[in-house]
Amino acid sequence: MEKRYQVFVSSTYADLKKERQHVTQALMEMDCIPAGMELFPAADEEQWEFIKRIVDDCDYYLLIIGGHYGSTTSEGISYTEKEYDYAVECGLKVIALLHENPDEITVGKSDIEPELREKLQAFRDKVKTNRLVKFWNEAKDLPGLVALSLSKTIKMFPATGWVRATAVSNEELLGELNELRKENILLRTELANIQPPPSYNVEGLADLDEEFTITGTYYNDYGKRDWSSNITWREIFSIISPYLVQNPNQEYVESILHNALIERDNLSNRTNSMRNQDFQTIAVQLKALGLINTHYAKTVKGNMAMFWSFTPKGERLMVQLRAVPSTKTQESKNK
Repeated sequence: MEKRYQVFVSSTYADLKKERQHVTQALMEMDCIPAGMELFPAADEEQWEFIKRIVDDCDYYLLIIGGHYGSTTSEGISYTEKEYDYAVECGLKVIALLHENPDEITVGKSDIEPELREKLQAFRDKVKTNRLVKFWNEAKDLPGLVALSLSKTIKMFPATGWVRATAVSNEELLGELNELRKENILLRTELANIQPPPSYNVEGLADLDEEFTITGTYYNDYGKRDWSSNITWREIFSIISPYLVQNPNQEYVESILHNALIERDNLSNRTNSMRNQDFQTIAVQLKALGLINTHYAKTVKGNMAMFWSFTPKGERLMVQLRAVPSTKTQESKNK
């Protein structure tokens, strides 16, 4: 059955209308279904739930960044960045098209305020981290970049897609196949959980009560600044372990830990980012301690992502760390 893929096109709106038209035309010529800001050009908090439903229905996420950071939410980030973060959390494959020379964009289509320019640069840096991006200078460059990038992404990471109802000869059979697909994903996840972790036999491995320093950056009125946070491996695992019940993807686990550090240490949340290499070290350390399993698998949307789960040893430790002991027992001992 011939599939058509739905692609969410994310960008600021007013300054990139022409560019979005070129991208939309290219997607339609590729028999894809474009979705994006044309459906809801006036972004506000009330529409965010609707936007999430649209992203949930999409197979791929295409981001265009020009010279504007865009209107911001109550959290202080732009709706475009919020859409991007949600797409990453959902495990959608991202195709990012960044203007190569944002300083050369005309004043009418770029941010003048230093704060917005800093946020735009931080957003560009985040998108470029651990991801291949394409650069453009003029609207006419975009159709070719979209065609090449999306074709390669579809080939490497085929998604679920959409088919015409008339192409399905037996609707009941299709439903059964879909249920079997879901069951297969569930069984593979359960199998990953019960498989014993490999023994790494690392000599001199740091124990749970030793500290590790996590670093990152944030922006203030004076520009980019560094931050660091000392935390034990036990506390790191205590923070993230309850979420491993859901078998989250790796980027979601990173966001849970990152947000917890910001709250715990009262760090600035203004375009705050955690050093990715530090988080990779955390993943390796928790695996070496026999507390987590990781596996690369398809999401329910058909994309590929790294998923986390705890081992039996990790589950026991989570209960020890997070279960609340009875105060009555302690009171009776004190009598």
